[in-house]
Amino acid sequence: MALPKPEPFVKPDTIFSVSDAANLLKTVVETAFPIIKIRGELSQITRASSGHVYMTIKDAGAAINAIIWRGTPLPFQLADGLEVIVSGKFTTYPARSNYQIIVSEIEMAGAGAILKMLEERKQKLAAEGLFNAERKRALPLFPSVIGIVTSPTGAAFQDICNRLRERFPVKVLLYPATVQGVTAAEEVTAGIEFFNNCEVKPDVIIVARGGGSLEDLLPFSEEIVVRAVAASKIPVVSGVGHEPDWMLIDFATDVRAPTPTGAAEIVVPTKISIIQEIENLTHRFTITHIAKLKNLSAALNAITVKNPKQLIMERAQRLDDIGRTMSIIMDNKITSAKTQIINIDRLSTIVDTRFRSINQSVEHLLQMLQSLSYKNVLNRGFAMVRGNGKIISRAADFARPAEIEFADGVVNL
Repeated sequence: MALPKPEPFVKPDTIFSVSDAANLLKTVVETAFPIIKIRGELSQITRASSGHVYMTIKDAGAAINAIIWRGTPLPFQLADGLEVIVSGKFTTYPARSNYQIIVSEIEMAGAGAILKMLEERKQKLAAEGLFNAERKRALPLFPSVIGIVTSPTGAAFQDICNRLRERFPVKVLLYPATVQGVTAAEEVTAGIEFFNNCEVKPDVIIVARGGGSLEDLLPFSEEIVVRAVAASKIPVVSGVGHEPDWMLIDFATDVRAPTPTGAAEIVVPTKISIIQEIENLTHRFTITHIAKLKNLSAALNAITVKNPKQLIMERAQRLDDIGRTMSIIMDNKITSAKTQIINIDRLSTIVDTRFRSINQSVEHLLQMLQSLSYKNVLNRGFAMVRGNGKIISRAADFARPAEIEFADGVVNL
Protein backbone atom coordinates (compact mmCIF):
# COMPACT_ATOMS: atom_id res chain seq x y z
CA MET A 1 0.00 0.00 0.00
CA ALA A 2 1.53 3.32 -1.12
CA LEU A 3 1.46 6.04 1.55
CA PRO A 4 1.51 9.78 0.75
CA LYS A 5 4.87 11.43 1.23
CA PRO A 6 4.70 13.98 4.09
CA GLU A 7 5.85 17.56 3.54
CA PRO A 8 9.15 18.51 5.24
CA PHE A 9 8.77 20.92 8.17
CA VAL A 10 12.41 21.40 9.20
CA LYS A 11 14.28 24.26 7.57
CA PRO A 12 17.44 23.12 5.77
CA ASP A 13 19.66 25.63 7.53
CA THR A 14 18.49 24.72 11.06
CA ILE A 15 21.21 23.18 13.21
CA PHE A 16 20.15 20.72 15.95
CA SER A 17 22.07 19.07 18.72
CA VAL A 18 22.19 15.29 18.63
CA SER A 19 19.75 15.08 21.53
CA ASP A 20 17.39 17.62 19.99
CA ALA A 21 17.41 15.81 16.67
CA ALA A 22 16.79 12.46 18.37
CA ASN A 23 13.94 13.87 20.46
CA LEU A 24 12.43 15.58 17.42
CA LEU A 25 12.51 12.29 15.53
CA LYS A 26 10.91 10.53 18.51
CA THR A 27 8.10 13.09 18.63
CA VAL A 28 7.48 12.85 14.89
CA VAL A 29 7.33 9.04 14.93
CA GLU A 30 5.06 8.84 17.97
CA THR A 31 2.77 11.54 16.55
CA ALA A 32 2.55 9.94 13.13
CA PHE A 33 1.91 6.45 14.54
CA PRO A 34 -0.17 6.78 17.74
CA ILE A 35 -1.47 3.24 17.09
CA ILE A 36 -0.50 0.72 14.44
CA LYS A 37 -1.15 -2.95 13.70
CA ILE A 38 1.61 -5.08 12.21
CA ARG A 39 1.46 -8.67 11.05
CA GLY A 40 4.60 -10.77 11.05
CA GLU A 41 6.56 -13.67 12.49
CA LEU A 42 8.08 -13.60 15.97
CA SER A 43 11.78 -14.27 16.54
CA GLN A 44 14.54 -13.62 19.10
CA ILE A 45 12.10 -13.63 22.04
CA THR A 46 13.80 -12.70 25.32
CA ARG A 47 12.24 -12.15 28.75
CA ALA A 48 14.37 -9.84 30.89
CA SER A 49 14.70 -10.13 34.66
CA SER A 50 12.54 -7.01 34.88
CA GLY A 51 9.63 -8.94 33.34
CA HIS A 52 9.68 -7.05 30.03
CA VAL A 53 9.67 -9.11 26.82
CA TYR A 54 11.95 -8.09 23.95
CA MET A 55 11.49 -9.61 20.49
CA THR A 56 11.55 -9.03 16.77
CA ILE A 57 8.59 -9.14 14.39
CA LYS A 58 9.62 -9.77 10.80
CA ASP A 59 8.62 -10.84 7.34
CA ALA A 60 10.63 -11.69 4.23
CA GLY A 61 11.74 -8.08 3.65
CA ALA A 62 12.20 -6.38 7.01
CA ALA A 63 12.34 -6.72 10.79
CA ILE A 64 11.13 -4.43 13.59
CA ASN A 65 12.09 -4.52 17.24
CA ALA A 66 9.16 -4.90 19.62
CA ILE A 67 8.73 -4.59 23.37
CA ILE A 68 5.95 -5.90 25.63
CA TRP A 69 6.11 -4.16 28.99
CA ARG A 70 5.66 -6.21 32.14
CA GLY A 71 2.00 -6.47 33.10
CA THR A 72 0.73 -6.39 29.52
CA PRO A 73 -1.71 -9.33 29.13
CA LEU A 74 -0.44 -12.24 27.02
CA PRO A 75 -3.30 -14.47 25.83
CA PHE A 76 -0.97 -17.29 24.73
CA GLN A 77 2.60 -18.46 25.03
CA LEU A 78 5.00 -16.68 22.70
CA ALA A 79 7.24 -18.79 20.49
CA ASP A 80 9.73 -18.21 17.70
CA GLY A 81 8.19 -18.64 14.27
CA LEU A 82 4.64 -17.86 15.46
CA GLU A 83 2.73 -15.56 13.10
CA VAL A 84 0.96 -12.82 15.02
CA ILE A 85 -0.72 -9.42 14.73
CA VAL A 86 0.58 -6.88 17.23
CA SER A 87 -1.07 -3.58 18.10
CA GLY A 88 0.90 -0.70 19.59
CA LYS A 89 2.66 2.55 18.90
CA PHE A 90 5.91 3.31 17.19
CA THR A 91 8.65 5.06 19.13
CA THR A 92 12.40 5.52 18.96
CA TYR A 93 15.19 4.77 21.40
CA PRO A 94 17.56 7.74 21.13
CA ALA A 95 20.41 6.05 23.02
CA ARG A 96 20.85 3.55 20.17
CA SER A 97 19.20 5.53 17.36
CA ASN A 98 16.74 2.76 16.51
CA TYR A 99 12.99 2.55 16.28
CA GLN A 100 10.67 0.00 17.85
CA ILE A 101 7.03 -0.74 18.55
CA ILE A 102 5.59 -0.83 22.06
CA VAL A 103 3.06 -3.67 21.96
CA SER A 104 -0.23 -3.22 23.83
CA GLU A 105 -2.09 -6.20 22.31
CA ILE A 106 -1.04 -9.35 20.52
CA GLU A 107 -3.09 -12.03 18.77
CA MET A 108 -2.39 -14.95 16.50
CA ALA A 109 -2.63 -14.29 12.81
CA GLY A 110 -5.41 -16.65 11.78
CA ALA A 111 -6.25 -20.29 12.41
CA GLY A 112 -3.25 -21.57 10.48
CA ALA A 113 -0.79 -20.01 12.89
CA ILE A 114 -2.77 -21.30 15.89
CA LEU A 115 -2.92 -24.84 14.53
CA LYS A 116 0.80 -24.82 13.77
CA MET A 117 1.56 -23.66 17.32
CA LEU A 118 -0.76 -26.28 18.81
CA GLU A 119 0.79 -29.09 16.75
CA GLU A 120 4.32 -28.14 17.82
CA ARG A 121 3.23 -27.94 21.47
CA LYS A 122 1.39 -31.25 21.18
CA GLN A 123 4.50 -33.00 19.86
CA LYS A 124 6.60 -31.52 22.67
CA LEU A 125 4.21 -32.62 25.44
CA ALA A 126 3.68 -36.02 23.85
CA ALA A 127 7.44 -36.58 23.80
CA GLU A 128 7.42 -36.04 27.58
CA GLY A 129 4.88 -38.86 27.94
CA LEU A 130 2.01 -36.67 29.19
CA PHE A 131 -0.43 -38.22 26.70
CA ASN A 132 0.56 -41.89 27.21
CA ALA A 133 -2.35 -44.30 27.51
CA GLU A 134 -0.84 -46.07 30.54
CA ARG A 135 -1.16 -42.82 32.54
CA LYS A 136 -4.94 -42.79 32.16
CA ARG A 137 -7.06 -44.11 35.04
CA ALA A 138 -10.52 -45.66 35.18
CA LEU A 139 -13.31 -43.47 36.53
CA PRO A 140 -15.09 -44.52 39.75
CA LEU A 141 -18.32 -46.40 39.07
CA PHE A 142 -20.41 -44.55 41.68
CA PRO A 143 -18.77 -41.20 42.55
CA SER A 144 -20.22 -39.41 45.55
CA VAL A 145 -18.51 -36.03 45.02
CA ILE A 146 -17.71 -34.36 41.69
CA GLY A 147 -15.47 -31.30 41.35
CA ILE A 148 -16.18 -28.95 38.44
CA VAL A 149 -13.78 -26.31 37.13
CA THR A 150 -15.69 -23.86 34.94
CA SER A 151 -17.40 -20.49 34.89
CA PRO A 152 -20.28 -20.34 37.41
CA THR A 153 -22.29 -18.13 35.03
CA GLY A 154 -21.75 -20.18 31.90
CA ALA A 155 -24.22 -22.54 30.30
CA ALA A 156 -21.76 -25.43 30.68
CA PHE A 157 -22.10 -25.49 34.48
CA GLN A 158 -25.90 -25.45 34.34
CA ASP A 159 -25.96 -28.19 31.72
CA ILE A 160 -23.72 -30.42 33.84
CA CYS A 161 -25.77 -29.88 37.02
CA ASN A 162 -29.06 -30.54 35.20
CA ARG A 163 -27.78 -33.75 33.67
CA LEU A 164 -26.38 -34.96 37.01
CA ARG A 165 -29.74 -34.40 38.70
CA GLU A 166 -31.51 -36.32 35.94
CA ARG A 167 -29.16 -39.30 36.01
CA PHE A 168 -27.72 -39.85 39.48
CA PRO A 169 -27.72 -36.95 41.98
CA VAL A 170 -24.33 -36.42 43.62
CA LYS A 171 -22.61 -33.70 45.60
CA VAL A 172 -21.08 -31.05 43.33
CA LEU A 173 -18.14 -28.80 44.24
CA LEU A 174 -17.56 -25.81 41.94
CA TYR A 175 -14.26 -24.00 41.49
CA PRO A 176 -15.19 -20.80 39.64
CA ALA A 177 -12.74 -20.07 36.85
CA THR A 178 -12.63 -17.81 33.84
CA VAL A 179 -12.74 -20.03 30.76
CA GLN A 180 -11.75 -17.42 28.19
CA GLY A 181 -9.19 -14.67 28.04
CA VAL A 182 -5.76 -13.91 29.42
CA THR A 183 -6.21 -15.35 32.94
CA ALA A 184 -8.25 -18.42 31.97
CA ALA A 185 -5.35 -20.89 31.81
CA GLU A 186 -4.02 -19.88 35.23
CA GLU A 187 -7.47 -20.07 36.84
CA VAL A 188 -8.26 -23.49 35.37
CA THR A 189 -4.87 -24.73 36.57
CA ALA A 190 -5.53 -23.33 40.04
CA GLY A 191 -8.89 -25.14 40.14
CA ILE A 192 -7.35 -28.54 39.34
CA GLU A 193 -4.64 -28.03 41.96
CA PHE A 194 -7.22 -26.84 44.52
CA PHE A 195 -9.28 -30.04 44.27
CA ASN A 196 -6.15 -32.16 44.57
CA ASN A 197 -5.13 -30.38 47.77
CA CYS A 198 -8.43 -29.69 49.54
CA GLU A 199 -9.58 -31.70 52.56
CA VAL A 200 -12.76 -33.06 50.96
CA LYS A 201 -11.41 -34.34 47.67
CA PRO A 202 -13.86 -35.13 44.85
CA ASP A 203 -13.88 -38.58 43.28
CA VAL A 204 -13.53 -37.09 39.80
CA ILE A 205 -12.87 -33.62 38.30
CA ILE A 206 -14.68 -32.18 35.27
CA VAL A 207 -13.01 -29.31 33.38
CA ALA A 208 -15.63 -27.76 31.11
CA ARG A 209 -16.73 -24.85 28.98
CA GLY A 210 -19.15 -24.40 26.12
CA GLY A 211 -18.32 -24.01 22.48
CA GLY A 212 -16.35 -21.14 20.97
CA SER A 213 -13.85 -20.18 18.35
CA LEU A 214 -10.41 -21.70 18.16
CA GLU A 215 -8.98 -18.58 19.78
CA ASP A 216 -11.54 -18.74 22.60
CA LEU A 217 -10.58 -22.32 23.45
CA LEU A 218 -6.82 -21.69 23.46
CA PRO A 219 -6.51 -21.53 27.31
CA PHE A 220 -7.30 -25.26 27.39
CA SER A 221 -4.21 -25.96 25.28
CA GLU A 222 -1.77 -24.01 27.45
CA GLU A 223 1.10 -26.00 28.92
CA ILE A 224 0.26 -25.16 32.51
CA VAL A 225 -3.23 -26.61 32.10
CA VAL A 226 -2.00 -29.79 30.40
CA ARG A 227 0.69 -30.34 33.04
CA ALA A 228 -1.79 -29.76 35.89
CA VAL A 229 -4.11 -32.41 34.42
CA ALA A 230 -1.25 -34.88 33.96
CA ALA A 231 -0.09 -34.32 37.55
CA SER A 232 -3.58 -34.68 39.05
CA LYS A 233 -4.02 -37.55 41.52
CA ILE A 234 -7.78 -37.43 40.88
CA PRO A 235 -9.19 -38.67 37.55
CA VAL A 236 -9.99 -35.75 35.22
CA VAL A 237 -12.67 -35.59 32.51
CA SER A 238 -12.53 -32.84 29.89
CA GLY A 239 -15.73 -31.45 28.39
CA VAL A 240 -14.53 -28.46 26.39
CA GLY A 241 -16.35 -27.10 23.35
CA HIS A 242 -18.28 -29.34 21.00
CA GLU A 243 -17.62 -32.72 19.38
CA PRO A 244 -15.20 -31.48 16.65
CA ASP A 245 -13.19 -29.33 19.08
CA TRP A 246 -9.98 -30.97 20.30
CA MET A 247 -7.78 -29.07 22.72
CA LEU A 248 -4.50 -30.34 24.19
CA ILE A 249 -6.20 -30.89 27.55
CA ASP A 250 -8.23 -33.66 25.85
CA PHE A 251 -5.06 -35.71 25.24
CA ALA A 252 -3.94 -35.46 28.88
CA THR A 253 -7.24 -36.15 30.67
CA ASP A 254 -8.26 -39.65 31.67
CA VAL A 255 -11.45 -39.38 29.61
CA ARG A 256 -12.43 -36.87 26.92
CA ALA A 257 -16.12 -35.98 26.60
CA PRO A 258 -17.50 -34.35 23.42
CA THR A 259 -19.43 -31.69 25.38
CA PRO A 260 -19.93 -30.56 29.00
CA THR A 261 -23.23 -32.47 29.06
CA GLY A 262 -21.38 -35.54 27.75
CA ALA A 263 -18.91 -35.21 30.61
CA ALA A 264 -21.78 -35.42 33.13
CA GLU A 265 -23.12 -38.51 31.38
CA ILE A 266 -19.70 -40.20 31.49
CA VAL A 267 -18.99 -39.69 35.19
CA VAL A 268 -22.33 -40.95 36.57
CA PRO A 269 -24.69 -43.74 35.50
CA THR A 270 -28.43 -43.32 35.08
CA LYS A 271 -30.91 -44.54 37.69
CA ILE A 272 -32.56 -46.73 35.07
CA SER A 273 -29.26 -48.37 34.06
CA ILE A 274 -28.46 -49.10 37.72
CA ILE A 275 -31.92 -50.62 38.32
CA GLN A 276 -31.59 -52.73 35.17
CA GLU A 277 -28.14 -53.92 36.21
CA ILE A 278 -29.45 -54.85 39.66
CA GLU A 279 -32.34 -56.74 38.09
CA ASN A 280 -29.95 -58.56 35.74
CA LEU A 281 -27.67 -59.51 38.60
CA THR A 282 -30.66 -60.66 40.68
CA HIS A 283 -31.94 -62.78 37.81
CA ARG A 284 -28.52 -64.33 37.20
CA PHE A 285 -28.10 -64.92 40.95
CA THR A 286 -31.51 -66.56 41.20
CA ILE A 287 -30.95 -68.85 38.19
CA THR A 288 -27.53 -69.89 39.45
CA HIS A 289 -28.74 -70.72 42.95
CA ILE A 290 -31.85 -72.54 41.71
CA ALA A 291 -29.59 -74.77 39.63
CA LYS A 292 -27.34 -75.39 42.66
CA LEU A 293 -30.35 -76.25 44.83
CA LYS A 294 -31.60 -78.71 42.22
CA ASN A 295 -28.20 -80.38 42.08
CA LEU A 296 -28.06 -80.64 45.87
CA SER A 297 -31.57 -82.05 45.98
CA ALA A 298 -30.69 -84.70 43.41
CA ALA A 299 -27.57 -85.60 45.35
CA LEU A 300 -29.59 -85.98 48.57
CA ASN A 301 -32.16 -88.14 46.87
CA ALA A 302 -29.39 -90.39 45.54
CA ILE A 303 -28.18 -91.10 49.07
CA THR A 304 -29.58 -94.42 50.49
CA VAL A 305 -29.81 -94.50 54.29
CA LYS A 306 -29.14 -98.02 55.63
CA ASN A 307 -30.45 -99.71 58.77
CA PRO A 308 -28.11 -99.09 61.76
CA LYS A 309 -27.98 -102.85 62.53
CA GLN A 310 -27.00 -103.55 58.94
CA LEU A 311 -24.26 -100.93 59.14
CA ILE A 312 -22.90 -102.56 62.34
CA MET A 313 -22.94 -106.02 60.74
CA GLU A 314 -21.08 -104.69 57.69
CA ARG A 315 -18.45 -103.10 59.91
CA ALA A 316 -18.12 -106.38 61.91
CA GLN A 317 -17.69 -108.36 58.71
CA ARG A 318 -15.03 -105.95 57.59
CA LEU A 319 -13.21 -106.38 60.90
CA ASP A 320 -13.35 -110.18 60.45
CA ASP A 321 -11.84 -109.85 57.00
CA ILE A 322 -9.08 -107.66 58.39
CA GLY A 323 -8.43 -110.21 61.19
CA ARG A 324 -8.12 -113.10 58.73
CA THR A 325 -5.79 -111.08 56.55
CA MET A 326 -3.62 -110.20 59.55
CA SER A 327 -3.54 -113.87 60.65
CA ILE A 328 -2.31 -114.99 57.22
CA ILE A 329 0.34 -112.29 57.23
CA MET A 330 1.54 -113.26 60.71
CA ASP A 331 1.68 -116.97 59.80
CA ASN A 332 3.80 -116.16 56.77
CA LYS A 333 6.13 -114.06 58.89
CA ILE A 334 6.53 -116.87 61.49
CA THR A 335 7.22 -119.49 58.82
CA SER A 336 9.84 -117.26 57.24
CA ALA A 337 11.52 -116.75 60.64
CA LYS A 338 11.62 -120.48 61.33
CA THR A 339 13.23 -121.13 57.95
CA GLN A 340 15.90 -118.55 58.71
CA ILE A 341 16.63 -120.20 62.11
CA ILE A 342 17.00 -123.66 60.49
CA ASN A 343 19.38 -122.17 57.92
CA ILE A 344 21.46 -120.69 60.76
CA ASP A 345 21.81 -124.16 62.43
CA ARG A 346 22.94 -125.67 59.15
CA LEU A 347 25.50 -122.92 58.73
CA SER A 348 27.77 -124.23 61.54
CA THR A 349 27.93 -127.68 59.91
CA ILE A 350 28.77 -126.11 56.56
CA VAL A 351 31.54 -124.04 58.17
CA ASP A 352 33.09 -127.09 59.91
CA THR A 353 33.11 -129.06 56.68
CA ARG A 354 34.73 -126.18 54.89
CA PHE A 355 37.48 -125.87 57.53
CA ARG A 356 38.29 -129.61 57.34
CA SER A 357 38.60 -129.38 53.55
CA ILE A 358 40.97 -126.42 53.88
CA ASN A 359 43.16 -128.26 56.48
CA GLN A 360 43.45 -131.27 54.17
CA SER A 361 44.54 -129.03 51.31
CA VAL A 362 47.17 -127.38 53.47
CA GLU A 363 48.58 -130.75 54.66
CA HIS A 364 48.77 -131.97 51.08
CA LEU A 365 50.68 -128.87 50.05
CA LEU A 366 53.13 -129.35 52.93
CA GLN A 367 53.79 -132.92 51.88
CA MET A 368 54.47 -131.81 48.32
CA LEU A 369 56.81 -129.10 49.58
CA GLN A 370 58.77 -131.61 51.69
CA SER A 371 59.04 -134.12 48.85
CA LEU A 372 60.49 -131.45 46.60
CA SER A 373 62.98 -130.12 49.22
CA TYR A 374 66.78 -130.66 48.56
CA LYS A 375 67.03 -131.97 52.16
CA ASN A 376 65.60 -135.30 51.04
CA VAL A 377 68.35 -135.55 48.41
CA LEU A 378 71.03 -135.00 51.11
CA ASN A 379 69.49 -137.85 53.15
CA ARG A 380 70.24 -140.18 50.27
CA GLY A 381 74.05 -139.56 50.62
CA PHE A 382 74.53 -136.46 48.52
CA ALA A 383 76.22 -133.23 49.62
CA MET A 384 76.01 -129.53 48.54
CA VAL A 385 79.16 -127.44 48.10
CA ARG A 386 79.04 -123.59 48.41
CA GLY A 387 81.67 -120.96 47.88
CA ASN A 388 81.20 -117.26 48.43
CA GLY A 389 77.53 -117.96 49.17
CA LYS A 390 76.99 -119.65 45.79
CA ILE A 391 76.36 -123.32 44.97
CA ILE A 392 79.41 -124.92 43.19
CA SER A 393 78.35 -127.58 40.70
CA ARG A 394 81.70 -127.98 38.75
CA ALA A 395 85.18 -129.02 40.01
CA ALA A 396 86.76 -126.25 37.97
CA ASP A 397 84.80 -123.66 39.99
CA PHE A 398 85.92 -124.97 43.38
CA ALA A 399 88.09 -122.71 45.52
CA ARG A 400 88.73 -122.21 49.19
CA PRO A 401 87.25 -121.15 51.47
CA ALA A 402 84.17 -123.30 50.85
CA GLU A 403 81.59 -125.23 52.82
CA ILE A 404 80.03 -128.65 52.29
CA GLU A 405 76.50 -129.30 53.58
CA PHE A 406 75.55 -132.88 54.50
CA ALA A 407 72.27 -134.20 55.76
CA ASP A 408 73.45 -133.91 59.35
CA GLY A 409 75.49 -130.70 59.19
CA VAL A 410 78.01 -128.37 57.39
CA VAL A 411 81.84 -128.75 57.05
CA ASN A 412 83.99 -125.66 56.25
CA LEU A 413 87.18 -126.03 54.17
